[in-house]
Amino acid sequence: MGQFYDSLFNKGSQGGATPYARLQPGVNVQLPSDRTAEVFGEVNLKLVGQQLEVLATILMEPTEAEGWQTGVALDASGSMLPSYGLGLTNGPKGAPPMALYQEYQRRGWLEWYNHQGQSIPLLSMEGKQDLVARGYAAWTVNEVEPLAREFTRYLAENLDADGGTTVIYWACGDGRQLEVVGDFTAAQCATARFAGPQNVGFGSGTCLEPAVRYFANRFHDVPNGMYIFITDGELNDLPAVKNYTTQLCRQIAAGKRNPLKCVLIGVGDAINEQQMIELDDLDSGTDVDIWDHKIAREMRKLVEIFAEVVDENTIVAESARILDSTGRVVKQFNDGLPARISFSLPVHSTYFELEVNGQRIRQDLTI
Repeated sequence: MGQFYDSLFNKGSQGGATPYARLQPGVNVQLPSDRTAEVFGEVNLKLVGQQLEVLATILMEPTEAEGWQTGVALDASGSMLPSYGLGLTNGPKGAPPMALYQEYQRRGWLEWYNHQGQSIPLLSMEGKQDLVARGYAAWTVNEVEPLAREFTRYLAENLDADGGTTVIYWACGDGRQLEVVGDFTAAQCATARFAGPQNVGFGSGTCLEPAVRYFANRFHDVPNGMYIFITDGELNDLPAVKNYTTQLCRQIAAGKRNPLKCVLIGVGDAINEQQMIELDDLDSGTDVDIWDHKIAREMRKLVEIFAEVVDENTIVAESARILDSTGRVVKQFNDGLPARISFSLPVHSTYFELEVNGQRIRQDLTI
């Protein structure tokens, strides 16, 4: 994330450069969650001429929970095995001897495959269990389970009309298969086990479109839908996801189906955030915006999943105003502060301030 933003922003001020001197004109950039003031759900920047256009939302849960259906979809592609606690790390005895690998191969517990010119051992579950038992390896930690419990509990407790959130595994089998885990109440989430698919198996690819289609079809007639998709890497079917999303946007815009919101949550260190940004900024030719994205390690609060689920007609304060870094008022909200705000700043501004209820909240623009 840091490298991506470093490529767009000039942190220094040498030569009179602004904090965002290399921001590409007309390209929207969303500030990372951990660099966003707590009052805001999102802060988006776009350089237009000598002005910086800002679109921000006030962080809040949906004001009306009636009719919402919710879901959490967990990536179960093969690369996720370590994240489910099914990968191996070094054990106390260090690297296993080659003779042990040869024994595993004779037992059918090991296959070798070539990856970038190197021979990599692929162990069966029996082989992994034996390595751990002998002290040559240790299991990784299941990082997915606490995330799944928290997101599922939060949605079931705070949003879902039935008090139960649907959980599925996606990217199973050939990468396009799904496994439905079931519906979980907030109380059930405390002890729910999320250790990966039990029937289909971990996938050989990472295809998101079938999971989106599952929720869109299953809850086609509900007033509102909110669906979280957790993944660790790169999508293999991004064009298909874009095409299907565009179809959904057009159906919603035409009044042929009710709205839904999808949030892609990236976990781990191998996330392709550029793909997530492409979905987040997808131009469907309509005013409907289905996708948002978050990086799990940057999230401050779970309520951030609602960063884009705000109504611009919702008034959150009686009055407010926006000031640039010189203290000049750039926008006045005399008739109330809406949950979604937009304004322009001069290109030299290093921050802006929201003055509301007698307080000033500063949003830094240097990254």
